[in-house]
Amino acid sequence: MKERTYMCIDMKSFFASVECAERGLNPMETPLVVADETRGRGTICLAVSPKMKALGVKNRCRLFEIPKNLKYIIAPPRMQKYIDYAAEIYGVYLEYLSQNDVYVYSIDESFIDCTEYLALYGKTPRGFAKFLIEKIASRIRVPATAGIGTNLYLAKIALDITAKRSHDRIGYLNEELFKKTLWDHRPLTDFWGIASGTAKRLAKYGIYTMRGIAECPESVLYREFGINAELMIDHAFGRESCTMADIKNYRPKSKSVSSSQILFEDYTFEKAAVVFEEMVRSGCLELVRRHVIAGRISVNVGYSGGVCPPTGGSVKIRLSTALYDKIMPYAEDLFKRTTRRNVPVRRLSVSFDSLSDETAEGYDLFTDWEEADRQKNLNAAALNVQDKFGKNALITAADLQEGATLRERNKLIGGHSSGNE
Repeated sequence: MKERTYMCIDMKSFFASVECAERGLNPMETPLVVADETRGRGTICLAVSPKMKALGVKNRCRLFEIPKNLKYIIAPPRMQKYIDYAAEIYGVYLEYLSQNDVYVYSIDESFIDCTEYLALYGKTPRGFAKFLIEKIASRIRVPATAGIGTNLYLAKIALDITAKRSHDRIGYLNEELFKKTLWDHRPLTDFWGIASGTAKRLAKYGIYTMRGIAECPESVLYREFGINAELMIDHAFGRESCTMADIKNYRPKSKSVSSSQILFEDYTFEKAAVVFEEMVRSGCLELVRRHVIAGRISVNVGYSGGVCPPTGGSVKIRLSTALYDKIMPYAEDLFKRTTRRNVPVRRLSVSFDSLSDETAEGYDLFTDWEEADRQKNLNAAALNVQDKFGKNALITAADLQEGATLRERNKLIGGHSSGNE
């Protein structure tokens, strides 16, 4: 079987680099942070430029944590701008690669199967990575780093760990190099897939490195981690069976439409119920937009300051539907039954599950079909207006109640300013 070559390319401090590019500045030399000052000095910096990192400022810090003696630019978030830049970068990839060989892992990171392109362009793996990075830098003015590996996992690790030690910001790993250079690397949390909780569980057995995992009796790992131990053991040896074709061909067994939000302040039960209603209504419109119906709804409520654990649950909808009037009674009853009344609410999540195509819709003999058709037509009209004039072009009176957040949330992307106001 032909050995494959993968790349994982990541845009360096993406949001901050975009803001520098927009100002005609070099992110490697410009101290800049992306943060919403209107949220106060405690707001989290979504990104800091490479120059700020060189000055000792950590990514995802809060504004007040930045040393007062540093002079820097504060750029408000513009999520739509970052999405536009990401689309341009993807466009660069498609000039030289088939979309079947590119997987966008996140807004600033992509995996590439470059196996068949090396001979085509007459380049080595490192040379091809450098070529793509330089194309992005010259055209879009955003710097990038790259990891190259003989499988997808090694490409990711080469990016996250090895590239940081390389003068050209490009790392390379095969299974032999992985064991030779990273088997004793610490901390374990530097490796993709090993979170702090997993590292603590491994520490119970005196395991602090990939070598430790590789040399640990498999029975111990399976007893502690169950089926997840299989992937952990493979990764400890630098093995990964998943290919780009596997990713492209993957189809999830179940689908859902979900949304969540962290409230701007502590909410009473009554005010949280207003936001919950907005979320259910928006979710129903999203079902209509996707031409699906839901057979179950789930709710999760988080409380302020960790006073008590989250509450929630799920309930089956007797007849699958996308109509708000038929879903809301189930949702409202579930919310009232499971939510604590006297504890401040800070987080809400709603999920529409057990989805099926809208053609599977069916009601009982007591259904008012004329009313159902009227609601469907109203939903279609609402979506047309929102698509043409924006989500806030058409709202309900309920969205004007005290505590309602929909109008403000409609201006955001990923919980942050779109930059389009």
